[in-house]
Order: sequence, then structure tokens, then C-alpha cells
Amino acid sequence: MDYAIIVAGGKGLRMGSDVPKQFLPINGLPVLMHTIKRFREYDAGLKIILVLPREQHEYWNELCKNYHFTAAYAVAEGGETRFHSVKNGLALIPDGTEGVVGVHDGVRPFPSVSVISTCYETARTAKAVIPVVPVVETLRRIVGDGVTETVARDDYRLVQTPQTFDIGLLKRAYAQPYRDSFTDDASVVESVGAGITLVEGNRENIKITTPIDLRVARILA
Repeated sequence: MDYAIIVAGGKGLRMGSDVPKQFLPINGLPVLMHTIKRFREYDAGLKIILVLPREQHEYWNELCKNYHFTAAYAVAEGGETRFHSVKNGLALIPDGTEGVVGVHDGVRPFPSVSVISTCYETARTAKAVIPVVPVVETLRRIVGDGVTETVARDDYRLVQTPQTFDIGLLKRAYAQPYRDSFTDDASVVESVGAGITLVEGNRENIKITTPIDLRVARILA
């Protein structure tokens, strides 16, 4: 049994909007609905768990009514951090469940179906898989005291989601206490000694954070 945990806990602060960014419209449909639809296109039978802050549940329910959005999913309550939100989502997957779970940012509405498929299928054997794209701009590292240096961009990748894992492995990783070093699911899994496999992502799979991102998204939709 495969699952997707879609985490949507944004407040829209960097967007400069009173409406959380996951609810903003892209060509007539809220961001989060685009995201859920993309996973349904990959697998209509995928078990989806949507993680939202408690105070956003009612607003989301009203949006679903207004847009006649009837996709099936379970809802978990958002936590203090992304780590805690994912942990709350994982709690809805029964212990002992075999399969793959993908964790995805709700404000990334454009993962290609082929990338989603590659992540899930690779994770069946590799156990921990993340999509990445090459760095195309020059990078400089801050050494200190005003000193910087160029670093080889070929040594780096930009990380996207969905990050996909064997369900048992991810549950074991999230059973440990939270640390500030946990910046994504892969960092949580690495901390229990698991290796991470990289697969090619898609450049369109942007994370909508600022007004510029939203304008780009309306072109991509």
C-alpha cells in the first residue's frame, strides 16, 4: 500500500497575502488542489494524507465545497515544525504497513507524473529516494570575515519533493527526537544511518513562496 503525505502549513507571510499560499489560485484552482490532482494522475488509488494547521481546516473545507473538489484523502493536524507535521501525517499510517510513502510540499504543484513515478518505483528497492536538479548558477561560499570563495557547482544539487521512502524506514526515522539539523525528510532518514538515492527531478517543480513564484506558476499551469 502506497501513501503520499502532502504538507501544507504556510501562512503566506513572504507572499504578502492574508490568504495562506497553498490556497492562492493558479488559473482558477487553488495551489493545493493542483498538487493533489498531480498525485491522483500518478495513481488514482494512492492513499493521500493532507497535513494542515488546525486553524485552516474549516477554510480548506469551504474551498473544497466551492470548487466541487472531491478527491479522497485523510487530514492530519499540522505541528510546530515541518518535522512534527510529517510525524503527525505518518501516525495515520498503521504500523506494519508495507509499501512506499512520499512526502511532498503542498506548494509544489508541478511535479511531473514521470518524476513521481520514478521516485516511488526506485524507493521500492533503494528505500530512500529524493528528486534533484542541477545547480545552474555560480555558487560562492562565505568563509568568514568578509571572505568568500567560488565552489564547484557540479558538486551540488537542488533538492525537490516528493521524497519517497520505505514506510517502515521513515516511521523509524521519525520516532527519534527533533533536531534543528532536520531540514527535510532525507536529513531525518540519514540520521538513522540510511543512504539516500538521487533521481532526476523536473525544473518546473517549483516551490511557491513569493509573488514572483506565483506569477511563474500561472504560466506553467
